[in-house]
Amino acid sequence: MSNILLVLSSILVGVFLQRIKEFPTDAPKALNAYLIYVVLPAVSLLYISKLELSPSLLLPISVAWIIFSLSWVLFGYLGKKLGWKRNTIGCLIICGGLSNTGFVGYPIIEAIYGAEGLKIAVLVDQPGSFLVVSSLAIIVASLYGAEKMRKRDISKRMLVFPPFLFFLMALLLNVFQVEIRGVVQEILESFAATLTPIALIAVGLQIKIKLNDIKDNFLWYGLIHKLLLVPTVIFLVYFWLLRPEGEQNLIFKVSVMEAAMAPMITSSIIATNYNLRPKLASLLVGIGIPLSFLTLTGWYYLLEYFR
Repeated sequence: MSNILLVLSSILVGVFLQRIKEFPTDAPKALNAYLIYVVLPAVSLLYISKLELSPSLLLPISVAWIIFSLSWVLFGYLGKKLGWKRNTIGCLIICGGLSNTGFVGYPIIEAIYGAEGLKIAVLVDQPGSFLVVSSLAIIVASLYGAEKMRKRDISKRMLVFPPFLFFLMALLLNVFQVEIRGVVQEILESFAATLTPIALIAVGLQIKIKLNDIKDNFLWYGLIHKLLLVPTVIFLVYFWLLRPEGEQNLIFKVSVMEAAMAPMITSSIIATNYNLRPKLASLLVGIGIPLSFLTLTGWYYLLEYFR
């Protein structure tokens, strides 16, 4: 509950800071730069370096890749067919294709399914969502951003994207079993702990909800896709693959619930950084998180019906 309250209060702090004249108008850009260059690399070093790698991880890990691929195909096709602007398509792919599997997902999964469920949630989040956001999301942002880029330049941008660079470093530490501990671990934990409040304050700073914003069809396309369509696909695919019972039943339930989480905070950071409809990205996260508490309740009871 404290984590959920922190999510909501951080957004409200950002909204409140908009009313302070002395507060810099370009603060969201500065906060996003701090998150990309400091906090996300710290998170990667902390968690990826400690994962236990095995073939059994594939199904939970695949959730994030399936979701993002579906979003890319769907919004890429619809956007081209219906003549949407490229920055709108890019925003919907990134925000509609990334679930908040970590900060919001962890406490909800732990509260519902306990420590065993949390272990599966970590697999969905770290080698799944975190790797997707550090690779595919950057490719999409580069393709749909205002600046036209060559394939070589896109690859270079992805490789020098700090979270991805530190992901590779953390993976090497994992493979060679180099453990991060002591003072270094404490420092990384301190930086990592600032992810949610800082990111959501940045989101709140960009939320200026007007009637026209709520009427924006793209906002609801993104939310319906993320909160309803995506988890429905994971539900059907994983139900068919797992024929859930016993331990597989828990994998099935956690996978669907994580797929049903609101858009990832980091998706808004990347969309803003690449100028992909920053306001729409902020609304998808800012409205999506509280709205997801209602839709997640529905998904929970549906999954319990199939227990």
